Amino acid sequence: MKKNIKIYTHLIALLALTVGVTSCNQDSFLKETLETERDLSYFNTEEGIQELAIGTYYYVFTKPFASEVQFGTTNYGTDEFHVGGDDTNSQWNNYDSRFNSSITTIRTTAEEPWDNAYLGIGYANQLIKSATDIESTNDAIKKTALGEGYFLRAFVYLKLARQYGGVPLKLEPSTSVELEFTRASVEEVLAQVISDFEMAYDLLDNSASTPNEITKDAAAHFLAKAYLTRASEINDSWNSSTKTADLQKVLDLSDEVIANHPLAGNYQDLWYYTQPDGANESLPELILSASFSRDAALDTYNQSHVYFTARYDDLAMMKRDLTGMRPYSRMACTYFTYDVFDHINDSRFWKTFRTKHRVNRGGESGGIAYTAGVDLGIMYVINSADDTRFAKTVNNNDPSILYSETGKTIPHVYVAHAADGVGLLANPRWPSLSKHFESDRTAINDNRGMRDEILARSAETYLMAAEAKIRMGDYSEALPYINAVRSRATYKSGEDRSYYMDGAESYPTSDYSQPLSDNSYMNENSYYESNNISETTAATSLTINSTSTLPDEDEAIITTLGYSSDYDRMMCLVLNERTRELCGEWLRWEDLSRTKTLVARVRAYNPEASANIQDYHNLRPIPQTFLDGIYTEGRPLTADEKSAMQNPGY
Repeated sequence: MKKNIKIYTHLIALLALTVGVTSCNQDSFLKETLETERDLSYFNTEEGIQELAIGTYYYVFTKPFASEVQFGTTNYGTDEFHVGGDDTNSQWNNYDSRFNSSITTIRTTAEEPWDNAYLGIGYANQLIKSATDIESTNDAIKKTALGEGYFLRAFVYLKLARQYGGVPLKLEPSTSVELEFTRASVEEVLAQVISDFEMAYDLLDNSASTPNEITKDAAAHFLAKAYLTRASEINDSWNSSTKTADLQKVLDLSDEVIANHPLAGNYQDLWYYTQPDGANESLPELILSASFSRDAALDTYNQSHVYFTARYDDLAMMKRDLTGMRPYSRMACTYFTYDVFDHINDSRFWKTFRTKHRVNRGGESGGIAYTAGVDLGIMYVINSADDTRFAKTVNNNDPSILYSETGKTIPHVYVAHAADGVGLLANPRWPSLSKHFESDRTAINDNRGMRDEILARSAETYLMAAEAKIRMGDYSEALPYINAVRSRATYKSGEDRSYYMDGAESYPTSDYSQPLSDNSYMNENSYYESNNISETTAATSLTINSTSTLPDEDEAIITTLGYSSDYDRMMCLVLNERTRELCGEWLRWEDLSRTKTLVARVRAYNPEASANIQDYHNLRPIPQTFLDGIYTEGRPLTADEKSAMQNPGY
């Protein structure tokens, strides 16, 4: 799959006319003009089926990363991130009056994720039908393509169920315009998801050489996720009869996947991206990835590198560069994200957040000459709340704060905890999450990324198993799964804790010519400046030995959220661990929604959303364009019928 994603746009355009359940109204739908070199009979051939599988993979996995829908629906409006320096798409974070069944924005509308999902379902339905109906003994069709079809349909419906609850179930390809649809219950949708993933699990094998192909293990991971979703709090009004069996299946499937996908030895290995199709994109830990390519003709591009990036290019001594990324500055860290980590013993924050920038413009500031490519230009100090070294959050040209390598004043220093109490929420500066960074792009302002996006890795599988154990009441038995992930996160003996790298390492492969002195990227973090400890290469430990005494950072969050029962404390622990391990990996909103912890955590940690969020925000609004476009008994829905189909509160 990695090398041959050929997107047959004529075929995709043909299918787009018949998949149904989109926001198109009747008039605009019927006015579409079909211009294609082939018709649907092409999908009666083995070649056509295989090309359709590739195209469906592209549409379901790859296409969302070319827009802002992915972060808007999964990272905004949570405890981890809030609105950064640019409030485009802020409706998805703030839960204010603008967030409803109709969303006015220049970016992600209410209907975009809905429409994209049902287009993907339409392609998957055609793939399942074609692979089922064709007379063939070819395993590439009857097992692989068919299994991929079931997986892709289940993948999309699971996303819909976790975002909207019950949705229309469309399980056959459309051969004509369809306008009448009813909502299935979330129970019915999840039953279909589980059935489809089970079909994929039975049909697929693990012979793939890269995580860009759908495998049996991918089906097992997502089947476990579907069972865990059904067993979660948001479904407690009806899931009592399935919960016990579901949780055992989560454990069995997770153990199976974990056995085949060992964790990378160093957390940094996951983010050591040096070129498209490089070694870190095929690590054994990876279960499934969305594939991107350097081939411009394929029209696949990944914009994820721009959304988490804070502004740096508007400061003295700094300019925009290829390694600094294009700073859309959509999402800033919250103090939950800063404080959930053990900053001394846990390496994960320091290996995935960029806390230092090199001067890359040079010149004079405050009577001091700065050399581009040598001097330190920006530093973020992510310290503890009891640190009394800093009087101000923003320390510009403070002569008392020097860079140890050159002895010069650091022009711009931003402190998480300082005596003035202003903090980084009020100031639009923050350490950028760098998990998606890449500098192999063709120009400084080119958004077309080529880095694969991880859709599943076994660290999450460990934490799903731990959550299942917690839900079963086996709290102590959850700890080995959690500790396995935490053990990998420690500093090993001899490790340089100040070393840092990210996807800027791919800079040498770019076609764009940029002098080395223009690079703001540097292989150094602010670990020692933030923690204020002596340099050491000793090993650290993060092992949790008892469920009654959790790490200090977890106990502080438990106190803030007011938890006391063993169950709530352990669920809080596993959700915190998911942040430490999976922050920014397109999972958070759905995890908080399904566990019904979204409202409490957002109120505690997200400044723009805290006053607005309500219980009904655990589900998204059904798009108004869909409600206005569908019919019942040959007529449009009445206002009351639309209201009855809508999720409560919208």
